[in-house]
Amino acid sequence: MNIFFNIGSFPLAEGFGIQTNIFETNVINLAVVIAVVVFFVGKNLSSLLEDRQNTILKNLQEAKNKALEAQERLNKAISQLESAKKKAEDIRQEGISRVDQAIQSCTNQHEERLSKLDDFKEETLQFYQQKALKQAYMYVISRIMTRVRERLNSGLDDVYHVTVNNFYVSRFTEYNP
Repeated sequence: MNIFFNIGSFPLAEGFGIQTNIFETNVINLAVVIAVVVFFVGKNLSSLLEDRQNTILKNLQEAKNKALEAQERLNKAISQLESAKKKAEDIRQEGISRVDQAIQSCTNQHEERLSKLDDFKEETLQFYQQKALKQAYMYVISRIMTRVRERLNSGLDDVYHVTVNNFYVSRFTEYNP
């Protein structure tokens, strides 16, 4: 055998050479690049995608948990608001009740004081009427006594004197102040 090959014995279209069809060359080159990327980068890329998927799932779960917590806090706040509204209504009703009781108490006290004042007025009027009547009786009696003395001192006879005295004494005994 001949160690040296004759270059002229190889056909030009066979074997390695310059490919003039650019589309086929680009497809082959792209396939080679994709194969290299998938072989070397595929594992790392799938690992990164799995980590990203886990992170997203974890974030979604945390968001769901936070949403549940927020809903629980909202429900608790709503129940506290309802409780506060009920307490405020109870306090308002109690305040109205106390005001009504205070008004009723003041009205009752006022009516009682007016009643006592009317009673005191009546007692005062009766006292002053009795005092005025007593003074009038005393004045009338003193005038009568004065006239009786004048008549008695004017020189009446004994019989007339006794008759007049008996008449006035009987009148005084009938008098009841």
